Amino acid sequence: MIQRVQSIFLLLAAGAAFSLFALPFANTNKNVDGSTLMNDSLYTIQDHVGLLALFCLAGGLAFVSIFLFNNRKTQLLVARLALVANVVGLGLAILLFFNDKVMASSDAVVDDGVGIFMPVLFLIFGILAHHFINKDEKLVKSMDRLR
Repeated sequence: MIQRVQSIFLLLAAGAAFSLFALPFANTNKNVDGSTLMNDSLYTIQDHVGLLALFCLAGGLAFVSIFLFNNRKTQLLVARLALVANVVGLGLAILLFFNDKVMASSDAVVDDGVGIFMPVLFLIFGILAHHFINKDEKLVKSMDRLR
């Protein structure tokens, strides 16, 4: 059901993933020539196809997982896959940032954007949803033993 607490956490996790379309990971005070990420002074998920695919996959899986409430095992599996996609996406974002030529450029000042915290929020909401899905599954199993 939509009113269950894990559905709210999954919806918040999906919102955190899809908010990356509007929020940059980082920005600089000027355009950096020769940089694949900061050539427009913003580092967003649109700068790399892998980032775009992973965070869309994570958000989509979290959103689809909301409607799998009839089958908690499948819901749990899809939520785990969303968490894995988010962790891989966050790792790729950090790896791309530190391998970019912005780090070699000393005159560019890089500021963290709000978007860098969205995958962390996704992780928090995803883990909370995972916890409550597990809790529901244990409750159903204990009720089945009482019959």
